Amino acid sequence: MREIIHISTGQCGNQIGAAFWETICGEHGLDLNGNILPNVDPIMTSKLNVYFNETSSGSKWVPRSINVDLEPGTIDAVRNSKMSGLFRPDNFIYGQSSAGNVWAKGHYTEGAELVDSVMDVIRREAESCDRLQGFQISHSLGGGTGSGMGTLLISKIKEEFPDRMMATFSVIPSPKNSDTVVEPYNATLSMHQLIEYASETFCIDNEALYNICQRTLKLTQPSYNDLNQLVSSVMSGVTTSLRYPGQLNSDLRKLAVNLVPFPRLHFFMIGYAPLTAMNAQSFRSLSVPELTQQMFDSKNMMAAADPRNGRYLTVAALFRGNVSVKEVEDEMYKVQLRNSDYFVEWIPNNVQTSVCSVPPKNSDISATFIGNSTSIKELFQRIDKQFVAMFRKKAFLHWYTSEGMDEMEFTEAESNMNDLIQEYEQYQEWRVDEDDEDMDAVEQHDYNNNDINGDYNGGEAVEAGDVDADKPVPEEF
Repeated sequence: MREIIHISTGQCGNQIGAAFWETICGEHGLDLNGNILPNVDPIMTSKLNVYFNETSSGSKWVPRSINVDLEPGTIDAVRNSKMSGLFRPDNFIYGQSSAGNVWAKGHYTEGAELVDSVMDVIRREAESCDRLQGFQISHSLGGGTGSGMGTLLISKIKEEFPDRMMATFSVIPSPKNSDTVVEPYNATLSMHQLIEYASETFCIDNEALYNICQRTLKLTQPSYNDLNQLVSSVMSGVTTSLRYPGQLNSDLRKLAVNLVPFPRLHFFMIGYAPLTAMNAQSFRSLSVPELTQQMFDSKNMMAAADPRNGRYLTVAALFRGNVSVKEVEDEMYKVQLRNSDYFVEWIPNNVQTSVCSVPPKNSDISATFIGNSTSIKELFQRIDKQFVAMFRKKAFLHWYTSEGMDEMEFTEAESNMNDLIQEYEQYQEWRVDEDDEDMDAVEQHDYNNNDINGDYNGGEAVEAGDVDADKPVPEEF
């Protein structure tokens, strides 16, 4: 089996992780203690090994999950929840102090003291795998533990398992739903690490999640539980083809190969369809064209960036349920044809599709969207603007420097993020015409350099009357 190890870090990461495990237990016919329910279709349990370990008794399945936090509160909440019998007790690792929303505490002091214990558990889980595919981590970039210790774990794992995939589900802070004032510092320092060490980063944004809940799902006062359910739906969709046999499947590596044209540009916008208000569900008729339309709708993106302000480098569309592969391919082709301006033309066939015949729990068919769009730079520009405003005045910096950090780290992190923004802008502006002109110039240069016998001049045959008198005339003339 191609196993994946899941790591939940910090309060946000653990809450998202718990919602994810609850969702996929339901999809695989497991109860919340990890026991297989009676009369479950064998296809549901055929690839349980990807995310679960089977106990020696054979009756219970344990998630390959590691729960990490620098304070015991969040871990205790998971332990005392309805899922308390699901997780392995040894895989709860926590400290007794808090990161206090300071990235430096999570990365250099409090988190550094705990990281060896976490790595021991990760090694133990990795050794029990037959063919480890990679790791996925859920965390927030705004807090102290999720951002600081989360990125420390990512760098340590990448050092120890350099050839394995590293997928992150990262919650990006947004100014409209801000919990702490130092979020821009934490997010910028985290981005610096994610650019270097992550293979795939699925960007989730609280602002976008609130907008989806209020505008589409018509929830006037969405709770964190509602937001977590949205995130768990899209995480379930992204991982569908890893967990079930299907008509067209992909794994984490195939996904990265098809979605990441340049190593640094691995930040994805994600979306999910169908999203419908409860009172409107009985009126809808789900079809592939309708799912496709909703999937590409900017209002359904779980990152607050408008894809119409950029261009798609690559897209993955993952469909579930009883859908025709041909219909899916046709719809994707139509989308590219109608919206050709929003897809870069120098990557042909840049929409990858995957079809799985097993539907989600509460719907007949569904679709998950993963887009590598240059418009994601809007998220980073928003963070950078807030970062610069505070860093110029050196506000709150003493909380970081007192933990041993240097101001140069802030400057380097900001510079790296600005470079990323410029890269996205550069590839957004690229046009095939410009490249063709460059190629023509190169070919012209090559032809002229290879013009030893005077047979060609810029790729065209030379007429007898045009031959330069100083050049030796070939015999045929």
